[in-house]
Amino acid sequence: MDSIIFDVDGTLWDSTEVVAQAWTRYLQQTEHLDMHITSRRLMELFGRPLPDIAARIFPEKSQAEQLRIIDGCCEAEHQALLQSNPLLYPHLEETLKSLSEKYPLFIVSNCQAGYIEVFLKVTGFAPFFRDHLCPGDTGEEKAANIREIIQRHHLSSPVYVGDTEGDFLACREAGVPFVFASYGFGSVKEPDFCIGSLPDLLRLP
Repeated sequence: MDSIIFDVDGTLWDSTEVVAQAWTRYLQQTEHLDMHITSRRLMELFGRPLPDIAARIFPEKSQAEQLRIIDGCCEAEHQALLQSNPLLYPHLEETLKSLSEKYPLFIVSNCQAGYIEVFLKVTGFAPFFRDHLCPGDTGEEKAANIREIIQRHHLSSPVYVGDTEGDFLACREAGVPFVFASYGFGSVKEPDFCIGSLPDLLRLP
């Protein structure tokens, strides 16, 4: 292992309660939709590409409307996150600090443009990471963005840390070992490695 690429939601933090409240306010007050989004619903959806999330939440809308509404939700989400304190998983800061002293660290998430930057600003953890990518930056999904990080930084033996089946499948497509964060949102039957908490990463071979 010469580097580590991280997912964000369900791996580094849990922003679902803040995001659920922000989306609900936006949908009710701006879009005038009688909808209530819950953190549990978002846990089931996070990790999917944003157009997929929009299609599942607003199936009765046209694709153009789905994307317009979800863009508004995301803008409201960013503003809410910058003014709040989402749940960081235990020992995150000290684990990232220790890992960054030994390995280059990266983030690849299936999120909208600006979300990773919000995470880094809210937490102050930007110094721990060398680079990050998401579909909002490249127009590509997770596997392609993992490969782009690998090529851009000439990585030879990276691992990816995530918490969903989608993360696992993206790693298989990208040819990268998958480390399953079992404390996160999803379940994976046969990961390459499994961690029960972030400090477990310090003991990976």
